[in-house]
Formats: sequence, C-alpha cells, structure tokens
Amino acid sequence: MRYAMHTSDATAATGQGDIRALFGPASGCDVFSQTLVRVAAGYSAERGDPSSDEVLYVLAGAGTATCEGEKHALAPGTAVFAAAGTRWTIEAESEVRTVSVLVHEPEPATGRFAVVDLAAVERGEATAGRQFVLGATPDHGCASVTQFIGLVPPGRAPDHFHTYDEVIYVLDGEGRLFIGGEEAPLGPGSCVHLPARLVHCLANTGDTELRLLGVFRPAGSPAEAYYPDGTLAVVPERS
Repeated sequence: MRYAMHTSDATAATGQGDIRALFGPASGCDVFSQTLVRVAAGYSAERGDPSSDEVLYVLAGAGTATCEGEKHALAPGTAVFAAAGTRWTIEAESEVRTVSVLVHEPEPATGRFAVVDLAAVERGEATAGRQFVLGATPDHGCASVTQFIGLVPPGRAPDHFHTYDEVIYVLDGEGRLFIGGEEAPLGPGSCVHLPARLVHCLANTGDTELRLLGVFRPAGSPAEAYYPDGTLAVVPERS
C-alpha cells in the first residue's frame, strides 16, 4: 500500500547525517518531509531549514535543545517547533531519537521556537472513544500545522476522511490501515500518509491502546472527521 510503510524500509537521506527519509515529496507527500533523526550520545547536531517549519517529537534519549542561547530539556514525549529560518541545536546526553516533520511552504509563523512537554497536556476527546494530546500548534507559534498524539482504544471506527493532509508515526500498539479495499498492518515504527479527503480507517487490532504521532495541515482539531457521505462525525458528549 502506497499510503503506509515501515521505518525498516527507510533510506538514508543524502547529505543529512544520521537521518532516515520516510514520507516526503519523493513518495507523493508534497507538503511534508517526515524523517527519523538520531543524535549519538555526547554529540551536538545543528538544525534549521531556511524555508520550512519543523515540528519534532522525541522518541527516546535525553538532551538539550538550544535556540538563541535559551536551553530546554529534551526527553521522551517532548515536542519542538522551529519556524523556518530558525537555527537551533540538539545536544545529546544519551542517544536521542526523534521523528521530524518539515512543513514546506508554511504559513507565516507567529513564534520562532517552542518546546512542549506532552506529559503535562490534558487529553482531548475525539470520535469512537479516541482521545488526543496536543503538541506543537498555532498556540506555540506554529501557524501551519497541528502536532498531536492520538490514543486509540481497541476496535475499529467507521470509515471516514479529514479535510487536512496528515502524516502519522505509530509509537505503540498494533493495528491495521484500511483504504479502498486494501489493508496494511501497523505497529511501532509504521508510518502513514493520509492525503486530504482520502476515505480510510485506522483500527486498533490489539488489546492495549494504540498510540500515534500525527502532524496535519491546515492546523485544527484532531477530532474533526467526516463520514464518506460528507456527514460530520460528532464527538459524543460525556454523561
């Protein structure tokens, strides 16, 4: 399936150091470049793209993010936003592994740099019992996209679509992706690209919560979804 892949199939991005290319323009995802980035313990890596915003999520390791002299702790579950043209560094105390998404041709940012601890963010409610935790958003100066962790309980939601373009990285759990009569298995390290208005279903086939890292544009709510007939999927009210 062209909408799903696994990081084990990723190739090194030429001239980018220890970076593995996932979805991007070469694979039909024109608005994003999704990559895995690793910084070895004891090393520092400078980052920053002159024309693209970056939203990044720490998978493992510990270190420090430094921008314009300000230092921020990095640990699993922290997110970073850097506006186009912003230079910053990752200094690794232990090996730092991250998922980065470059946002091409972004909207003008309202901030330059932000670090968000997702462990301190409250969960929001979505359809079919699903929840989410917001990372980098317009509230942090990131005008183009919303970054979030999706929390999917066991089961399959109805087929639906979104009006935004999205890339996903599976953090934990087991699932399957269903699109147009095709399906693909999902597990930790699986990646998905969902173009706007593509009807799909991402099901949790395991016994525990399926955790997904998503980035979508234009920015908005992860709870917004539509059934194939165009009907808005309404988030149920809690009693």
